[in-house]
Amino acid sequence: MNQATLHQLKVFEAAARHGSFTRAAEELFLTQPTVSMQIKQLTKSVGLPLFEQVGKRLYLTEAGRELFATCRQIFETIDQFQMKVADLKGLKQGQLRLAVITTAKYFIPRLLGPFCELYPGIDIALQVTNHEGILERMTSNLDDLYIMSQVPEHLDVNFQAFLENPLVVLAPMNHPLAHEKNIPIQRLAEEPFIMREPGSGTRRSIQQLLDEHQVTVKVKLELGSNEAIKQAIAGGLGISVLSRHTLMPEPAVSEVTILDVEHFPIKRDWYMVYPNGKQISIVARTYFEYLLDAATKFSVEMNAAKNVKVEESC
Repeated sequence: MNQATLHQLKVFEAAARHGSFTRAAEELFLTQPTVSMQIKQLTKSVGLPLFEQVGKRLYLTEAGRELFATCRQIFETIDQFQMKVADLKGLKQGQLRLAVITTAKYFIPRLLGPFCELYPGIDIALQVTNHEGILERMTSNLDDLYIMSQVPEHLDVNFQAFLENPLVVLAPMNHPLAHEKNIPIQRLAEEPFIMREPGSGTRRSIQQLLDEHQVTVKVKLELGSNEAIKQAIAGGLGISVLSRHTLMPEPAVSEVTILDVEHFPIKRDWYMVYPNGKQISIVARTYFEYLLDAATKFSVEMNAAKNVKVEESC
């Protein structure tokens, strides 16, 4: 291992994380033969195979798994050192690794832009995935912070609510109930319903409310994408319940409307989450504190825009 270089370890870590030399090459802006050569040289230094190929899939050997864990520790230590030095110099530099649930993509970029302008020395690595993907990444400790709408109950985590995440009933603009007020929740049973896929946090919240009021809806479609659900609503295939943030940017609102149904919106929150015991980097702490302040201002702007639309509709 004395002959192993930091560059070789970075190439190996990317290949191990992706399970692919090709994807590692794409991430590191290298050619695939270069990645293969670096891995070959590193394997020679270790003295044991690091990967084994079964069919078309690439798997880590036992030595590969040990080296992968070691690489993660090495790079995390280096990152911490670089950020500590930058902090001692009075600078905010380094990388922020952020993983967010799919629905958060509608507003997190708006909050990231001003942060990047405020701290141009910080690079952002943003991963957007579903609830199960977030849990997998958290279990593997791949990111600094996780933004999600449901705190995992089976994991030991720290969490902080920072923004409301109301779930609202959406229907086509020309729906007969579009201008009705205080619609009984039982009325939803008469409408074709479009649901998120089983396992979705949004679906669990909806089902809990429906069960509480003994309402059974007719599920016509199950879709795993907020965008697909909005298109289905606009196409007249049914109504659904989604986060109000899925209506951003505002032009997307033109084809759907929010129904005024009793017991809605379902009150939920967005949370910043990280594993308990994890040492939060200076950069992550900086973003954590920034987001708490920025989300408050964002919420005020959202409510002001909502009130203007209500006045216009009246």
